[in-house]
Amino acid sequence: MVSAPRLTGARTLFVALLTALIAPAPAVAQDLTALFARVAPSVVTIRAHGREVSAKSGLAAFKEIGSGVLISRDGKVVTAAHVVHTMDDVAVEFASGDAVRARVVASEPGADISLLQVERVPPDAVIAPLGDSDRVRVGQQIIVVGAPYGLGRTMSVGWIGGRHAPRTLDASFRLAEFFQTDAAVNTGNSGGPMFDMDGRVIGVVSHMISKSGGSEGLGFVVTTKTVRERLLEGHGYWSGAEFHSLTGDLAAVFNLPQPAGLLVKTLAKGSPLAQAGVKAGSIPASINGESMVIGGDVILAVAGIAVQSPDDVAKIRERLRAMPDGTAVPIKVFRAGRVVDIMVTHSSSR
Repeated sequence: MVSAPRLTGARTLFVALLTALIAPAPAVAQDLTALFARVAPSVVTIRAHGREVSAKSGLAAFKEIGSGVLISRDGKVVTAAHVVHTMDDVAVEFASGDAVRARVVASEPGADISLLQVERVPPDAVIAPLGDSDRVRVGQQIIVVGAPYGLGRTMSVGWIGGRHAPRTLDASFRLAEFFQTDAAVNTGNSGGPMFDMDGRVIGVVSHMISKSGGSEGLGFVVTTKTVRERLLEGHGYWSGAEFHSLTGDLAAVFNLPQPAGLLVKTLAKGSPLAQAGVKAGSIPASINGESMVIGGDVILAVAGIAVQSPDDVAKIRERLRAMPDGTAVPIKVFRAGRVVDIMVTHSSSR
């Protein structure tokens, strides 16, 4: 008769312990709430306008929505290159509601990252510190803040699921080191920051891989190491152009005077190449089953480096990164069957 209450008490203690183990810790939720409140004001929504050529509508205007993060008091914002690189107009919306015009001052499409300069910074804007992505480990908890579908300053929570070195994940972004995450990433999150649990930016959202197109796929985030190396160190530059590589049979179809070239597909208004008179394509076409936009110039050489292979494109990037602002850069283009020499003023305007 005496043992029964003791057994009941033991069971009660066991249930209490089990409940404590499986129930979510209130402190975790409080930490996330405080973390979001601290970092969200540094996150911006980006609205950009550009032009594209399609077989259905020809040359038409289009809009792009993305995210970004303010990293300096003088108005530097990091975002994804595919959001702003070839856009004619870019506006940055701060947490205060201020919408401010911005321009691209450095961009690396090969790593899907760009650096913007806003015309002014609202007085209550918050600066996000850049963390050391080399110290991040797989299994670490993180948050992503951005504007999925234009819904500004939305948070998703997840974990670092992997790290991918440059040239090992995506051929389109060969220069980027990526974090892999299970945090929800949707259209509009591109360019938004990934924060560690101390509120430091450790990456910039690039893209996702999903079978259905939904956020249940894997998200890929460019590390801050790549941001520092490709945008913040050296001079940086912005071409404002999107190219289509012409090699092999395509080079022969275009009758190029060398084995390869870069066909100018899209060119942002006001970009250095546009100001120098380089021409973008205007005619949609399909050649050997490959869709492209033709009618634009073909870049044959930049700064004395001929375009012969993807390795040469990388060499051109590095040479331009080493040039100071104001340098006159010679460019050879193939236009209407003849080679034309053009001088472009190199400027990152930083």
